[in-house]
Amino acid sequence: MLGAFIFIPLLAAVCFYAWLRGGTDERIVAATCLAGTLATLLAISPLHQRYAGVEEGLMLVDLAVLAGFVVVALRSDRFWPLWVAGLQLTTSIGHLLKGIDQDLLPRAYGAALQFWSYPILLILVVGTYRRHQRVRRSA
Repeated sequence: MLGAFIFIPLLAAVCFYAWLRGGTDERIVAATCLAGTLATLLAISPLHQRYAGVEEGLMLVDLAVLAGFVVVALRSDRFWPLWVAGLQLTTSIGHLLKGIDQDLLPRAYGAALQFWSYPILLILVVGTYRRHQRVRRSA
């Protein structure tokens, strides 16, 4: 639960920054992160059964977020969206691993799904900052 008190304000700050200083790619990734987080809050299982089996709702959300990130990565002329898509792919593979090994500890499964969210936000901040610097230099 402590993670939500850290992640939600961080997500809000990063998305606000991307919206103010970013271009189309940064804004789409920020909106995808926001939508994915909101959908996750709606799709997650109750606490007493969370991560005991494959979280189908979360898997669908993660795959949709992955699709959004891949679309940005394929149309972008920047490299950072590839990293974001790759990290989201790693998150999505966590569902596959739980499906293969039902004995995977719920904490490990949950950690695998949540861990890469923070680096994704960091990459979005760096991508937004670098884009803003490019725009300032060319102006």
